[in-house]
Amino acid sequence: MKVWSKVSSLVQNQTSTFHATSFLSSTPDNYLLTKCIALLQSCASSKHKLRQIHAFSIRHGVSLHHPDMAKHLIFTIVSLSEPMSYAYNVFTMIHNPNVFTWNTMIRGYAESQNPNPALHFYRQMIVSRVEPDTHTYPFLLKAISKSLNVREGEAIHSVTIRNGFESLVFVQNSLLHIYSACGDTDSAYKVFELMKERDLVAWNSVINGFALNGRPNEALTLFRGMSVEGVEPDGFTVVSLFSACAELGALELGRRVHVYLLKVGLRENSYVTNSLLDLYAKCGAIREAQLVFSEMSERNAVSWTSLIVGLAVNGFGEEALELFKEMEGQRLVPSEITFVGVLYACSHCGMLDEGFEYFRRMKEEYGIMPRIEHYGCMVDLLSRAGLVKQAYEYIQNMPVKPNAVIWRTLLGACTIHGHLRLGEIARSHILKLEPKHSGDYVLLSNLYASERRWSDVQVVRRSMLEDGVKKTPGYSLVELGNRVYEFTMGDRSHPQSQDVYALLEKITELLKLEGYVPHTANVLADIEEEEKEQALSYHSEKVAVAFMLLNTAPGSPIRVVKNLRVCADCHMAIKLVSKIYDREIVIRDRSRFHHFRGGSCSCKDYW
Repeated sequence: MKVWSKVSSLVQNQTSTFHATSFLSSTPDNYLLTKCIALLQSCASSKHKLRQIHAFSIRHGVSLHHPDMAKHLIFTIVSLSEPMSYAYNVFTMIHNPNVFTWNTMIRGYAESQNPNPALHFYRQMIVSRVEPDTHTYPFLLKAISKSLNVREGEAIHSVTIRNGFESLVFVQNSLLHIYSACGDTDSAYKVFELMKERDLVAWNSVINGFALNGRPNEALTLFRGMSVEGVEPDGFTVVSLFSACAELGALELGRRVHVYLLKVGLRENSYVTNSLLDLYAKCGAIREAQLVFSEMSERNAVSWTSLIVGLAVNGFGEEALELFKEMEGQRLVPSEITFVGVLYACSHCGMLDEGFEYFRRMKEEYGIMPRIEHYGCMVDLLSRAGLVKQAYEYIQNMPVKPNAVIWRTLLGACTIHGHLRLGEIARSHILKLEPKHSGDYVLLSNLYASERRWSDVQVVRRSMLEDGVKKTPGYSLVELGNRVYEFTMGDRSHPQSQDVYALLEKITELLKLEGYVPHTANVLADIEEEEKEQALSYHSEKVAVAFMLLNTAPGSPIRVVKNLRVCADCHMAIKLVSKIYDREIVIRDRSRFHHFRGGSCSCKDYW
């Protein structure tokens, strides 16, 4: 409405500001109409000129009821990204809008921050007996993908099949995008398989869909297929590949993609280099992430934030905080994500007072309203400092409702610091929020085990069976050559299993010479101590480390990605392995990075 008011006011003083007024005012109406349309077509980069022409047409009687005038006016409004309320007001003055005008309105909403009206306009278009054409569905599907409404996408997909538009490349690409954006990667891949012609957009959509929805192996397999078909990747492809490599911990493959982007000249693309920085940080190669950062010709707030968060989660909290001070010195404005990294760094370094000071500054100096992630960092900060009761009080006084992650943080702290009563309270809250999470049963079971309350351990395990909750199987991933290998507890499926388990036995003997005693406290009490030790020896991360010791050069780093938390026994054992074999061993588990070197860990043994 504000834009419409501006146009009306411009009508009053248009003669002095619009150079063509004196020439056009005496011309016939058809000539005026033609001239106004020509002027609209020439003002593609000037919003002010658009309003002048609109005001001039009103003053000189060029009716918006004429479909050609309204069509071009709406097209120009949408092309200049003017408010859709402006376009809508013009649209309401048209008696019989044609398919081009309907499509333009759908496109305008699809490209706006509120895409939902696009579907309403499509339905009104059908009611008005205007047949959609080849341009209607790509715009409509774009709007649906932005609103993440997969059911509407499926409905429109059916319509495109009935109307014979499904085989058009831009319709297929739009369908690919919507299924990928909504997380329905199987449907996206079905559309992809049926395409006779696959352009770069199609490959990027399906690769990105797999990469962002927890299926990195499929993303990398598709990339290999893309290479076989001779389709050259671009910046979007590279970003998706980095995401997939980070998920799998496939650092070597990521390095090869890094070489490729240097070769084809993508190093100046900030979106690509930020993704590269993120890849190295998520693979535990934090020094390489710092090198990428130092070589960037232009660093934006995302670059600084990526490295700050990367340093924090890799256990280099002091460096993360120093980098944040540098960022402030550059007068860059930190985001809410930046402060997640800062608060996490304070937690990791045990900087209690500094953490609360940064939390205050985030609110008061930068005007960032704390989100649940920030409160989670504060609970973790108190918990890591051993202030479990204060952490519980903090949760009770939070202005937002605590989620399961926050209660789980408290439960983990109770397990570490031996607060049984608070642990049971935390577990009761988690049961209301996420009753089927197997990790919570394990944490509570471990808490009872640490108190040697074996009957309660059995009750927890029995309730898991009764509730139909299955413990998430642990697995560890390592990259060797061009492959990513997966190991599970006691896994003997690999051809080298015999050699791997022989090395594990040797490692156990060497560990005992270093004073290692298996941490069997949390292993179920109904088996013998020797069986407990054997069970611990075959945890997936130990199998993975032994496999890499066999197959990599002495002194080279070993990187492992684990889906669950590293247990206390594995943590203690791998510290000693790093010392005995003089290896840096980096393990990324569900909650943090562990950089083992020379018999110590970057996490400072928060167990």
